[in-house]
Amino acid sequence: MPRNTIAVMNTKGGVGKSTLVLALAETLSCYHGKNVLVIDSDAQASVSSMLTSVANLHRLQSEGLTIVDHLVGRVLQGGTPDWSRVVIRDVGDVDDARSVFLIPSDMQLTLFEREVSKEQLHARLRAAIAQLLLEVRSVFDVVLIDCPPGLSVLTESWLRESDFHISPTKADYVSVCGLDVFRRFKAFNPEMGFAENLGVIVNMFDTTSPTEAEYYQWLRENPDNNCFTGVVPRAQSLQDAARFRTQDRSYFAKYPGHVGQAVRALTEELLQRMDATASAASAA
Repeated sequence: MPRNTIAVMNTKGGVGKSTLVLALAETLSCYHGKNVLVIDSDAQASVSSMLTSVANLHRLQSEGLTIVDHLVGRVLQGGTPDWSRVVIRDVGDVDDARSVFLIPSDMQLTLFEREVSKEQLHARLRAAIAQLLLEVRSVFDVVLIDCPPGLSVLTESWLRESDFHISPTKADYVSVCGLDVFRRFKAFNPEMGFAENLGVIVNMFDTTSPTEAEYYQWLRENPDNNCFTGVVPRAQSLQDAARFRTQDRSYFAKYPGHVGQAVRALTEELLQRMDATASAASAA
């Protein structure tokens, strides 16, 4: 069974997590020919709204075609819904990245989590997520899960059942504290068996800021972070990628210049790290 499911999370919000998931998915599709499934597990549905129109997202939500509906069917109703029913094809706005698929989210996810906690259905939730990931692993080359910020029961389940996790962060005090909270949580609960840490990705990095340079150096010097070599610079073009709607639907129009170079280098390093862990597992 391939190891190809990646939870993307940080306990701190506002670190560009969803935009990074979008960029990785479209680069994996365009440059590496991968079939990529994006599972939007953040109630804000940010990456969902980046990969499909708001009108279409509202239609999918009203027709019960989201991750919420799949999990409700399994966890609260005890059914066995077909996950392929909520997989949306032909998403995104880059013509040369047509192998990206989406399981969209919905704000109702917060209510679902409340029900899970109220009814003490944590084990059933984890089992449902484990079954979903088991089935999509053999269909897609890479699965990216956009987790909500914080350490909710939902995020915990994704982190325990995914093969890997990556943690985008900004090089600032609050974001670094968010990483530290997650690291302590894992250290205090080793019996939970979390996904393997592929590394920390420094995102939205201001190369002109001495303060950010100092935090970046601190992040790199801490071996627990396993920082990626490259960083994603703070740039308007990357923010614009989240709402890209122009007549030029090419990858290079969406990810131009040094931003595109940084995203492609990061994606290449991600695949190398995944391959390295697979080789190590085979050797063992």
